[in-house]
Amino acid sequence: MNGKRKNIGSENGRLSSGGWQIIYSGFILILLCFFVLLTSYSTMEEGKVIRFVQSFGNAVSILSGGVKFSRGKVVLNPSSEIIDKEKGMSRILEELRAITGGLGLKDDVNFSFSEKGLVMRLSDSVLFETGIAKISPGAIPLLEKVGSIISKTSKQIRIEGHTDNIPIHTKRYPSNWELSTARAVNVLRYFLEKEHISTASLSAVGYGEFQPLYTNDSPKHRAMNRRVEIVFERHNKT
Repeated sequence: MNGKRKNIGSENGRLSSGGWQIIYSGFILILLCFFVLLTSYSTMEEGKVIRFVQSFGNAVSILSGGVKFSRGKVVLNPSSEIIDKEKGMSRILEELRAITGGLGLKDDVNFSFSEKGLVMRLSDSVLFETGIAKISPGAIPLLEKVGSIISKTSKQIRIEGHTDNIPIHTKRYPSNWELSTARAVNVLRYFLEKEHISTASLSAVGYGEFQPLYTNDSPKHRAMNRRVEIVFERHNKT
């Protein structure tokens, strides 16, 4: 009996004495993961890291009194600090904001940054009269300045037309498809003919009512859905 107890005790002693090796191995693995993480951050673009930190901070923070969530597709408003400087988007954003601010259009033009690229979103009332696609004379100063920026960039520019869900049935525009497409094409044509932007840089598309920013449940939301978006795409023209 005594011999058996002695053997069992010696086995337990060997197991307990080897526990530090397991702890040490786990510690080394944690350090390895930490340095791999640091290395990955060092190779990431600065803008992406800052966007992650701010988005994470917003996600875990407690909302202050009176603050509430609102439905929408933009998670974080763009700024020159969080847009990829290597791709030139920061400079473009600063110039576009200076233009809209100088023309007093801050309430009618806003910006977002998504997987598509930098999006300049213009209310339809800035460019057109109700139900037509001809560019208003009052929109020319804005388009001139935007065209000047486009002419200096190597980005691909896509112009998107969007409407609300109220049907339109005119001889010229049988549906919102035609109206949104005509508006996008007219903006593109202005850049081609008046600002002499290369055809290789521009494209236009009309989405009608089918890519709304908000549900079309109020006049305010429908007005927000009626828009033209000028997208500075992430990739450069070839």
